[in-house]
Parts: sequence; structure tokens; C-alpha cells
Amino acid sequence: MKLFEAAYPYQDDVLALPVEDIDVAAGYYAKAFGLMELERRDEPVPTVIMERDDTRIGFAVNGGDASSDGAAILVTDIGRAREELEANGVAPGPGRVDERDGKRQQVFFVVAPDGLCYNFFQPID
Repeated sequence: MKLFEAAYPYQDDVLALPVEDIDVAAGYYAKAFGLMELERRDEPVPTVIMERDDTRIGFAVNGGDASSDGAAILVTDIGRAREELEANGVAPGPGRVDERDGKRQQVFFVVAPDGLCYNFFQPID
């Protein structure tokens, strides 16, 4: 059953989130988030594109500041997302309900070892 619906970047490009080491990033996100590697390239900078449930997230050695970047990940089941991350050794932050554009959503955050921050969210009907 599909878990990831979409990913939205905090900064410019969800396919070029800044990391220092492509191999370390690819290994971490495969294990922690269940992403599968789709493509790897060296030009113009080392980049890896990964995917889960037709949602793509990419990482690049582009000199960006990981501590001010990341992505919001829309999921189909916020509880399942948390359970899966915890089972994979990730420690998500506490869950809460946020309001955005007049709509409520359940959210929790994950800060990866590379400094990137992820906001996992599911709208509340």
C-alpha cells in the first residue's frame, strides 16, 4: 500500500537537497525512508535521485546548507509513517496538529544525520 504521496522542497529543488556524501546519503535514505535509487550522475555535481511510491527525492553535493533545507512529505497514513521510521532506527519528533491555509494536518518532523529536516504530514478531513 502506498505511503508517500508527494514531496515538496523547503528551498528550491526537491531533487537536489544538499548533502556532503552521495553514498552515505543514498544508504541512509534507503534504510531509513525506504527510498530506492533510480539514477546517479556526476555532472554538473554528484547527484542521486531516489524514489518511493512514485515520489522522488534527490540529493546533491552542491554546497548548499543542509541545516536550512529539507522537504515536506505528504503521506497517506501518518501513524504508519511514524511506525515505519521508528522500526528503521529513526527517532521522529513529537506529533502535533498544525493549521495551514485554513486546513488542519497531522505532522511530525525528522532531522536526518546530514542536517536535512523533513516534515511528514497528512491532512485531517
